[in-house]
Amino acid sequence: MLTLQQLRGDKEAAIRKLAKKGVDAAPVIAKIEELDDKRKSIQRQLDECLAEQNKTAKEIGVLMGQGKREEANAKKAKVSDLKALSSKLSSEHDEVMSQMQAEIVLLPNFPAEIVPEGRTAEDNLVVKIDENFSTLPENALPHWELAKKYDIIDFDLGVKLTGAGFPVYKGKGARLQRALINYFLDYNTKAGYLEVEPPVMVNEASGFGTGQLPDKEGQMYHATLDNFYMVPTAEVPVTNIFRDCILDEKDFPVKMTAYTPCFRREAGSYGKDVRGLNRLHQFDKVEIVQLALPEVSYEALDGMVAHVEGLVKSLGLPYRILRLCGGDMSFTSALTYDFEVYSEAQKRWLEVSSVSNFESFQANRLKLRYRDASKATRLAHTLNGSSLALPRIVAALLENNQTPEGIKIPEVLIPYTGFDIIR
Repeated sequence: MLTLQQLRGDKEAAIRKLAKKGVDAAPVIAKIEELDDKRKSIQRQLDECLAEQNKTAKEIGVLMGQGKREEANAKKAKVSDLKALSSKLSSEHDEVMSQMQAEIVLLPNFPAEIVPEGRTAEDNLVVKIDENFSTLPENALPHWELAKKYDIIDFDLGVKLTGAGFPVYKGKGARLQRALINYFLDYNTKAGYLEVEPPVMVNEASGFGTGQLPDKEGQMYHATLDNFYMVPTAEVPVTNIFRDCILDEKDFPVKMTAYTPCFRREAGSYGKDVRGLNRLHQFDKVEIVQLALPEVSYEALDGMVAHVEGLVKSLGLPYRILRLCGGDMSFTSALTYDFEVYSEAQKRWLEVSSVSNFESFQANRLKLRYRDASKATRLAHTLNGSSLALPRIVAALLENNQTPEGIKIPEVLIPYTGFDIIR
């Protein structure tokens, strides 16, 4: 969530920055200014009322000491009226604050200066490409046909048990899933990330804290009786570990990794781009999360990008890294790099990771602060990245490693799978 200082300190700059995300913020900021001015006016009246109340209460004591009971009683009546007024002003202040907060939470995060202009994925900037393409056998198959041929993923059974987008992994397919999760977690923990195993359901406060609510409410599975939400990513519960916390400078950086199944409704998704593992409602993902001091958060982002790049490269897949344009960025992100791997059989790039710096946007919603050297409290910066999301990694591994003998397993995964080929 943006702060009032960010919005009112330089209103024109705020409007310009949000325009890069395709948002016309001028009317919203004007409404926020109006409400903030009203809040300040009410606060002044409330302060004056409380000051008069205190002054009159002291006068009552003096009058009582002088035996002037009638005058003291008149002052008591005045205090009673002042208390009623202060209660009214306090309620009005809270109502205006609530209205102002409701307007502020509608605004996305400011994009960083280096975010490219643009509205769609076609405007994203390719910053690196590794063209380690495979030579496939003639009549190479897409992963959904390979899954059926080797009986390792059953999409039809998933439809029977739940619905489309909930596949069942079988035999070596299930073992490959488990191997990837364990490999990703080991890779992350060796880099200094603390492994945590969070709940896969979160409350509304957690969804608000990381910016999924109210922005993505329609995309989340909601258990209405308990008002819990199925996690769309481990970022939500892991980052919320530090909600309402005040850390010390010496506590940074905080680095965490977690595996969770992820749940996304993906309403409106259809067509060839969602076949097989390309887009699911339930999928496995390993996440990395960092809390950083503001002055070094972009160094932390660069480190996370390099970390994810090393992980993708270790799997032997062709990949590219994109810096997302303003219109293709998430609500909460200040800067995002996407990783895509190339699907040889589908002849298309598949997104497998997003690595983002949210600056203080999430921290402001979370009330995640730290004490600096002067003992003043400041908002921390939060970052996260997929390390990695499994479905499209599995799709690319199956397609790019198919041979007439079977599907070869990357060398780094063999100690985890216990086999070197699916046949």
